[in-house]
Amino acid sequence: MKLLFAFTICFTSFSLSACAQTESPADYPLKPIPFNEVELTSSFWRPRLVTQRKTLVPFAFERTQSGVAHLQAAKNYLEGKGAPGHRPHRFIDSDLYKVMEGAAYLLQLEKDPELEAKFDQLAELIEGAQEPNGYLYPSHTTKVGGKQHMMGDKPYEFVVHSHELYNVGHLYEAAIAYYRATGKDRLLKVVEKNAEHIRKVFFEGDPQYNDGKPINQAPGHQEIELALVKLYRVTGKKKYLDMARKFLEIRGITYRPEGQGVMSPTYAQQHKPVKEQSKAVGHAVRATYLYSAMADVGTLTQDPSYKEALGRIWENIVNTRMHITGGLGAVHGIEGFGPEYFLPNRDAFNETCAAVGNVFLNYRLFLLHKEARYLDVAEVALLNNVLAAVNLEGNRFFYVNPLDADGKHPFNHGTASRAPWFGTACCPSNLARLIPQVAGMTYAHDGKDLHVTFYAASKTEATLKGTKVKIEQETDYPNSGHIRLKLTPEKEVQFNLFLRIPTWLRDQFVPGSLYKYAKPNSGKVPFTLKVNGEKVPFNLERGFVKIKREWKPDDLVELNLPMIVRKNLCDERVKQNHNRIAFTRGPFVLCAEGVDNGGATQRFYFDQQTQTKDSSTQLTAFSESQKAIRVELPAKAVTAEDETESLKAKLLPYYAWNNRGESSMTVWFPTKKELAVHDPHALPKESVIKSVKASHTFKLDTEKAIGDLQEPKNSRDTHIPRWTSWPQRGKPQWVEAILKKKQTLRSIGVYWYDDAGGVQLPKEWKVEILQGGEWKPFELYVTDAYEIKKDKYNVVHPSAKIEVEGVKILMTPIESSCVGILELKLEFEP
Repeated sequence: MKLLFAFTICFTSFSLSACAQTESPADYPLKPIPFNEVELTSSFWRPRLVTQRKTLVPFAFERTQSGVAHLQAAKNYLEGKGAPGHRPHRFIDSDLYKVMEGAAYLLQLEKDPELEAKFDQLAELIEGAQEPNGYLYPSHTTKVGGKQHMMGDKPYEFVVHSHELYNVGHLYEAAIAYYRATGKDRLLKVVEKNAEHIRKVFFEGDPQYNDGKPINQAPGHQEIELALVKLYRVTGKKKYLDMARKFLEIRGITYRPEGQGVMSPTYAQQHKPVKEQSKAVGHAVRATYLYSAMADVGTLTQDPSYKEALGRIWENIVNTRMHITGGLGAVHGIEGFGPEYFLPNRDAFNETCAAVGNVFLNYRLFLLHKEARYLDVAEVALLNNVLAAVNLEGNRFFYVNPLDADGKHPFNHGTASRAPWFGTACCPSNLARLIPQVAGMTYAHDGKDLHVTFYAASKTEATLKGTKVKIEQETDYPNSGHIRLKLTPEKEVQFNLFLRIPTWLRDQFVPGSLYKYAKPNSGKVPFTLKVNGEKVPFNLERGFVKIKREWKPDDLVELNLPMIVRKNLCDERVKQNHNRIAFTRGPFVLCAEGVDNGGATQRFYFDQQTQTKDSSTQLTAFSESQKAIRVELPAKAVTAEDETESLKAKLLPYYAWNNRGESSMTVWFPTKKELAVHDPHALPKESVIKSVKASHTFKLDTEKAIGDLQEPKNSRDTHIPRWTSWPQRGKPQWVEAILKKKQTLRSIGVYWYDDAGGVQLPKEWKVEILQGGEWKPFELYVTDAYEIKKDKYNVVHPSAKIEVEGVKILMTPIESSCVGILELKLEFEP
């Protein structure tokens, strides 16, 4: 097999690695210095790389053994051994492939014989799981897949949701990363065989599939488009780039779903041809994969219509659909974009993978346009949403990233904190392959001029105008804005040095019209710049300061970007942030966490007179290997008696929250007292219930959930508070609600919580009522019964007119299960 190390920028969906270029008719005008050619010495990033190697990747490999077993079943079946007990899954092997890709990047940074041997074993397994014609999808190979599993009864029958092309796309990227790390091409041969199979089946026709007619349909989950571009780069075979272009060009044309939810035309961006799209819609991760592929294909084919569409979409994102943390996809259910200006805080979805996609889409746009504003968006998403997704130990993860939390609401797939893994484990595995590549976003050049793009202590070299230039950067960025850059060319050479001046140093935190500082800079950009201790003339171009000079060995550039705490306002069209402010410092979004503040952070409010100049900032140890900034601000808080007290609110970077157990957290703080809440778990004022007690309540649930007036969508609704008796399996339970005043009861409705696992519908239940301070039996209306059904209120009525002071629900669980309630609805006679 002839393989070419011939293309400069070797993108994957999340890769910015590079290789030597001999020829390329079209490409990005700027080329990043590859991550494996940049030595990170940063006290901020270096510990994360150590954690990646020692903890995150080994942990992720351990957690993706189910993907290994999935592939082993296919291999056994093809060898005639059968696959007894094999269970279908649409994408479990893709999580393994992503971890493999991340491991391969570590191999590019440092040789590891044990890790390499593991990779060789996996390559042999995957090769054995591939069918002779190149098809690779274990569930169909072993004949356990079907319509009921959203994968069709036959291969490629339900491409919109089967993930057949998504999975192999991630395999392509892992194979290419491993080839670059070791020179071994066994897995690369597997993916080329698969790519040729897909080209034939989708664009030419294969008698074994779809009655021999070309399928000619774009995948429901974009990914293969990006992988094919990279396969083109590493092999030099243009047919792979042509395949990527064809998949883009048929999207929204040859197939358009017409349903709702995940079958709506916008869900996978199939509502229009991609070149005609103007707004970010649908599943946010799929969208960022699509937009990144459009950038790659448009650049490599010199088709300006892709760039024009991306310009419209980017403006729509930063002006109407992006959280201040860089998070994308506010809506649960579709895990995607909602209406314009719909940016909730506590109920924000903001999938980690979407933030990762936001980083790399914007980095591509920077390489294409040479404009710093794209880097500014990428930096905010990386340092806030992305880094928040993994704890400092590297073994617990957020899938969902809200901007407000009460410490109990199970926002993160059933828990109020980071989880060790997920059934859909794309986010942890994406982090495994992202973090090693951060160094590759630090520098870029075009062979003539050098751009310093992200600031991080590091060492590297670049060849500019035929002269090798050593580059050494010293800084504590992003905790500090002091940057020292030493340039040592082999000989004197003239070139332009571009240093990014971030948006956060000007009149707003991040590009777009959604957010602005409460107090602008009056047109001034407050930074200082010196070369060899002397101020030098410079120009500001496209968000960069440009220094043109004849560079000599050991020239020293010093840039100081002052980092002060700033108050941020939100566009008034975002209703969730009316009369609220957020605080930032440098590139960090700040938040308050209950564990630091002696109570719920929702009790704080900051009036318009709050002065950030009165804040204090310290860099303190946050873990054994990492430090984090801590900020104290003068604040006011509502007490339990609805009084106001003045105190200091302690804030920390958003990425660092939830590393010390479950706790409340707030990013957007009220500016009015009436919006502050002393206890976010308290019953609402409108509730007829005065207090609630239970026989037992799980520590992450609350008995007050039954009277919080939040309507469930179904019995498995994890987006609202709940009461459960977990983990007391099989033990009878009760919940009692005391009313604010005696009332004449009309009906009682119980909405059960059932997660189809440890908490299920009860075996039986009954009601008691409180009268005269005593609990008494409740007599049912003659035609009523104690129903036990999901997804509805189970309603009972009294047999006669009665006045009650309270209601008690008594429940008997089924054997080995617990019980739970989402809401109790009490109705009274007028």
